[in-house]
Amino acid sequence: MKILAVSARSACFELEGAQPYFASDKFDVILNGEAVKREERNVFSVFGLSPSTQYRIEAAGQSLDFVTQGESALFNVRDFNACGDGVTDDTSAFTAAVACLPAGGTLYVPAGKYLLKPVFLKSDMMLYLERGATLIGRHEREVYPILPGIEDGVNLGTWQGEEVNCFASLITAVNARNLTVTGEGVIEGNAPAGDWYTDHRTMRIAWRPRGVFFNRCSGVTMFGLTVQNTPSWNIHPYFCSDVKLYDLNLFNPSGMPTTDGIDPDTCDGVDIAGVKISVGDDCIAIKSGTLEQAKKYKKPCRNVTIRNCYMRDGHGGVVLGSELSGGIENVHVTRCLFEGTDRGLRIKTRRGRGRIGITDNIVFEDICMEEVKAPFVVNMYYNMGDTTGHTEYVYTTEKLPVDDRTPYIGEFTFKNMKCTDVAYCAGAFYGLPEAPIAGVTFQDVSFSFDRSAEAGFPDMKEINRKVKNEGLYFQFVQSVRLKNVTIEQPEGEAVVLEGVGEFVEEK
Repeated sequence: MKILAVSARSACFELEGAQPYFASDKFDVILNGEAVKREERNVFSVFGLSPSTQYRIEAAGQSLDFVTQGESALFNVRDFNACGDGVTDDTSAFTAAVACLPAGGTLYVPAGKYLLKPVFLKSDMMLYLERGATLIGRHEREVYPILPGIEDGVNLGTWQGEEVNCFASLITAVNARNLTVTGEGVIEGNAPAGDWYTDHRTMRIAWRPRGVFFNRCSGVTMFGLTVQNTPSWNIHPYFCSDVKLYDLNLFNPSGMPTTDGIDPDTCDGVDIAGVKISVGDDCIAIKSGTLEQAKKYKKPCRNVTIRNCYMRDGHGGVVLGSELSGGIENVHVTRCLFEGTDRGLRIKTRRGRGRIGITDNIVFEDICMEEVKAPFVVNMYYNMGDTTGHTEYVYTTEKLPVDDRTPYIGEFTFKNMKCTDVAYCAGAFYGLPEAPIAGVTFQDVSFSFDRSAEAGFPDMKEINRKVKNEGLYFQFVQSVRLKNVTIEQPEGEAVVLEGVGEFVEEK
């Protein structure tokens, strides 16, 4: 067992077992000799602690000692005239409390329903939501402040990789340092009460807010909370560093577009563990901007670790792109459970995204996928989003000249994985003839199929075909290596190669 995060009033821990997300057996969490909860997950938290206090925790036969952080002040938002009745707008009380809070202080939110416009947090503070505390977003877009895409040379707003106006989010922080958001409460985006999901591809006044938005922040820790029903993505770290997201529950309505769970965007150092996600779009989508933003900043999204997470529904489990022009490097996903997602690993890009940065060193291992329609998809012909995805330049399989608009996809490694009840195909890798995928390695991976499934498209591209129970398909890949890969009675050939340079298979 190790400590993931400690605040003045809460702490988060991780068991180092072999099972993904769930522990092998249920166990009691004992704090200073007293049982405080019954648990079944590898990542869990304890709350209601006192600042600057030593504790001993025992769980699943393991124990350790820890000391909570100090606290300069504890401000109760009720003392600033917050009503918490779910009817009165409590934004001014929250704003006043944040403004007055000294460095190292905690803004405490007791049980209640707090109707709010966006609340802006600052450096060196903790927002602590007690169990039963729910922050409810106002549903009228006209009451939301706008973050300009560019204001006197400063980038504040963003949408899908571009510097454009967007609404502030229910919880927003810009240029903050050493910020903690924790507790057992709920951040309720309240999006179904408004028109946020109506005509979602059209900007009205500004682009939709997220649930939680961190812009150019460092040292951000968030754990224990539920974030749900958000107008777009649940949590969006943007140009951030040292971000820790643990023991969270992220929910959005099924089938609602652009309601991703977590979107690390042009960040360096993001650690995600123990998060349960069920959303209408991608569960975790790693991004680094469109070509123009990449040219301007030349900054990749890199050093992202994801483990002990449970992705229950969504278009993709862990997704890279499609805005990845700045590059995505060093992504390690391990001990995760994917259940019922359309895809497991999904890379989506296309001509026009460019190669300012590269996408490379992506490793998946110790993963279990159940009823995932297409466990592995790398698609360099992705056609969704703006209308440029439907042009011949994007969809042609003819070899085109390589220029700064040509994307680059590097090495992928998949190890020790079990994929059961696959519907469409084990995997589809669509590279470009002028820029093949550099390399794909599968080691100790097994696939079985759902024979009752309906055929479907592995991913979104202009020239496409529906498939059912097919094996691994590789198109324009420099190197494919398979070691101890089992594909149980696929329809057709287990492995199909088109335009593949090197192919090595070992049993």
